[in-house]
Amino acid sequence: MALDPGVIAWLLVAEALYLRALRILGRRGLRIGAGQQTCWHAGIALQAVGLLSPVDSFGEDLLAAHMAQHLLIADLAAPLLLAGLRTPVLLFVLPRPVLVALARRRRLRAVARRARRPLVALPLYGLVLYGWHLPFAFEAAVTNPAVHALQHASFVGSGILVWWSALEPNRRRLQGELWKIGHMLGARLIGMFLGMAFVLIRVPVYTDVYGDGERGLGLGAVHDQQLAGALMVVTDILLMVFVLSFFFLHAAREQYRTDARERASVT
Repeated sequence: MALDPGVIAWLLVAEALYLRALRILGRRGLRIGAGQQTCWHAGIALQAVGLLSPVDSFGEDLLAAHMAQHLLIADLAAPLLLAGLRTPVLLFVLPRPVLVALARRRRLRAVARRARRPLVALPLYGLVLYGWHLPFAFEAAVTNPAVHALQHASFVGSGILVWWSALEPNRRRLQGELWKIGHMLGARLIGMFLGMAFVLIRVPVYTDVYGDGERGLGLGAVHDQQLAGALMVVTDILLMVFVLSFFFLHAAREQYRTDARERASVT
């Protein structure tokens, strides 16, 4: 298994920037909670597992392993990274020259704001997900490292856009608004439908890149494809349960606090 120097560099730089932000905030008397820090480090760890472990090498022979890689680095890691970046960390994670350069690019900032809106982020997420799973695009990613890197970047980027409006890392306090449940359930259903398609289709989809490897490992191409789809479905179901529970309880807690303040003001 060959380790990708580019991936290692990205992970090390990301960790270094995060620790630098914590150090700057600490000097200003701001302490970041252990839970928030754990989310960030867990997100980086999931990306490391997906990109540097045998999952990556097995992905060349098994569609299920390739799909597991995408689930690790995008579906699971993206929300953890965003949770770890919650303000004020978000304001200090990039060096000042980079922030100044971004601040001057008004059009880029405007595009980013629009892309984060739920009615834009959801269709964009679906377009990226389904577009990359078209046979010609997926097979190009498997055979071309540069295209594969672009695929990974677009999966992570679109995942971050979808989760952004729900987690709102630019706010210090997470808002427990119930519309976020519908937004995130919609995103998970987009992925689940694709996973179900892989489970139900009885012929191999990516015949140019998968088939020989599965037979060498004692697994048929169709069974490998169905396993890949099942991984997607199970992951989306678990995320749906988490989203429903987390945001419902958060909204209920906020409503309780609001009611308590109103009762206190009356008395």
